[in-house]
Amino acid sequence: MKRMFRVIVLFFVVPATYYFIYWLPCSLLPLGGQRWIASVLSLLCAIAAGRYVWVKTASVNDGAISAMSYGALLVGGIGFTGGFFGPMIFTPEANQGPLLGIFITGPIGFLVGGIGGLLYWTMKGRN
Repeated sequence: MKRMFRVIVLFFVVPATYYFIYWLPCSLLPLGGQRWIASVLSLLCAIAAGRYVWVKTASVNDGAISAMSYGALLVGGIGFTGGFFGPMIFTPEANQGPLLGIFITGPIGFLVGGIGGLLYWTMKGRN
């Protein structure tokens, strides 16, 4: 499970870092027609963040807190993504649709995932 979790975390961290660096700080730079500089800088930052996360998640123990945080982040992220982008896809004319992911499905998914991680850890400990 640990290796699969590491791959899932990388799947989210690397693209998020790339787009965050590309759109936030690089959009403020006056690059003109040379947007490739922003792409290269963002790619280097994403690779560095991915390597850092890969190394740091290798030393995580299998305690109750880590199981709860794995579950909370995974299910909360899925809930947030579904609630944020789902209304944009299915009802694009609703201007408050993404608030569903921010205020309802994201936090509920976070709580349910944390409880599920704790249940997983207790069931794993009994076997």
